[in-house]
Amino acid sequence: MIKATTILAVKAKGEIAIGGDGQVTLNESTVMKHTAQKVRYLYNNKVAVGFAGSVADSFTLSERFEAKLEQYSGSLQRSAIELAKDWRSDTVLRKLDALLLACDSESILIISGSGEVIEPDDGVASIGSGSMYAMAAARALVRHTVMPASDVVREAMGIAAEICVFTNNNLKIITMPNEAKA
Repeated sequence: MIKATTILAVKAKGEIAIGGDGQVTLNESTVMKHTAQKVRYLYNNKVAVGFAGSVADSFTLSERFEAKLEQYSGSLQRSAIELAKDWRSDTVLRKLDALLLACDSESILIISGSGEVIEPDDGVASIGSGSMYAMAAARALVRHTVMPASDVVREAMGIAAEICVFTNNNLKIITMPNEAKA
């Protein structure tokens, strides 16, 4: 399991939101930074990604993913599959220690170095050390409230921050524009 962060994406009430905490932990024992930005927009703000794992590896993967988005005209699924194929087969990329969580206005995907591209059945996905706490809280909120996705992400990440020592409550949350509404 990749430690030292929590990234959560939720699809609810007609919107998709992705959020990440700001904590950077060194050697699993020292908090080095509280305000890191672990989620960001790609491809003209039409795709958002969050990453968990080594920062250098995460940026390398994010840059590769952005190149795939350019190559495949912003197609999230196609770009994710092509990145996963490269990540699994390339001798340098194969050694990278990170996971990506990516979304657009329609879909959420987890992308891993072992070749997986996973779209959650229930519209909730998470990566990182606090991911199971955030995912459990988000699922409960989606099922039992009428909160929009961005509020679900904020509340669920807050719960994860209360439990996981590698997660703080300094959050950055991105809401994806719903192309169908525009």
